[in-house]
Amino acid sequence: MNSLHATQAELMLSLQSRMNAKVDPLWVSKRFPYLRAVVIEAAEAIEHHGWKWWKKQDCDLPQLQMEIIDIWHFVLSEILLNTEDQQEQAARFLLNAVATIDQDSEVEFDGAHYSLNSLNLVEKLELLIGISAAKRIDIALFQAIMVECQLDWDSLYRQYVSKNVLNFFRQDFGYKDGSYQKLWNGREDNEHLVELMDSLNATDPSYPELLYQGLVERYPD
Repeated sequence: MNSLHATQAELMLSLQSRMNAKVDPLWVSKRFPYLRAVVIEAAEAIEHHGWKWWKKQDCDLPQLQMEIIDIWHFVLSEILLNTEDQQEQAARFLLNAVATIDQDSEVEFDGAHYSLNSLNLVEKLELLIGISAAKRIDIALFQAIMVECQLDWDSLYRQYVSKNVLNFFRQDFGYKDGSYQKLWNGREDNEHLVELMDSLNATDPSYPELLYQGLVERYPD
């Protein structure tokens, strides 16, 4: 498992802060329940994995990964909220949390101790729901879920930045008032996003701007 780089943490936090401000400039003072959103997204992730023992279900890994990226948006938002949007402080917290994860991490919840290595993915997602409902963040647990979903920090960064750019694009082109078109020439905007991601270098400092411009060029008039 590779580690999270400082430049990656700083850019993701900056992008998330900008997105939160775009949705509502008073997002810090209004203190939206971001961890409640984690609860809902984690439940949706369980659905994409499959959990029903009474019928055959197949794990939809791409959709599962997308839910993990959505969860990360809200985890970053909660970290920023806890630091009153002080991004340097938020980055220090995040980088320290990642750096101190050990292979035998345990999570304490409701008086019980859970070894992450002993839990399967659905059990980890259930634990994430529990601690999020209790208004807690646990980066070790989130990383363990990432690994189960075949994500490392580099791939999480790439997918997060891409989805964040798409969210900005949607807001700029009428998502809030309902005028945004999600289907472009018979395909969803997510599909166009994936094609653009594959054509660009995610380590390029201008990656977010190039991705946004690519979406602009593809969006129907």
